[in-house]
Amino acid sequence: MVTTKIQKLAALRKKIARLERVIETELYEDLFGIHEQYGFAELKSFIKAVKLAAGSGGRRKVRKVGRPKKVVVVEKVRRRAKITDATRANVKKLVKAGLSGSKIAKAVGISLPSVHNIKKALGLVKARKVKTKKAVAAKKTPAKKVPAKKASPKRIVANKRPAKKRRVAKANNAPATATEPSAPPVAKSE
Repeated sequence: MVTTKIQKLAALRKKIARLERVIETELYEDLFGIHEQYGFAELKSFIKAVKLAAGSGGRRKVRKVGRPKKVVVVEKVRRRAKITDATRANVKKLVKAGLSGSKIAKAVGISLPSVHNIKKALGLVKARKVKTKKAVAAKKTPAKKVPAKKASPKRIVANKRPAKKRRVAKANNAPATATEPSAPPVAKSE
């Protein structure tokens, strides 16, 4: 009984090996003409396209955990806008509606400097005031004087010099000190 099972197993193994060879040849034949199925004239160009599609030559890069994926920024190529009479009229209407320059530029599809140029050409820009030197000088105010801080009564300053006596000029231009009276005292008679 065991021998018959072993014989059946050997026969199945031969059958499996035969099927594997058949599959291998069929795959080879299918792969040999695959480039033609996808519209490539040569096998090399097909392989190159497959590698590009897989990225980095067919090898898969292992990314580190936590690192954000790099974003490829494609810059837009801006074409020069055609400014027609209709565009100018639209800008004029939006300016009178009270929209800002950037909102007008987005709405009309032109740049902000173009909006400013159109506004200037149509006379919709307020004239800028030119400041003269006299006007600037008149607006300047003198600096405010900050009052000096008073010393607190608790604080005693050491080595402070006594205040100098101020001299007061007499009528006859003779120098006098502040402590001397300017005229002699008059005695009262009773």
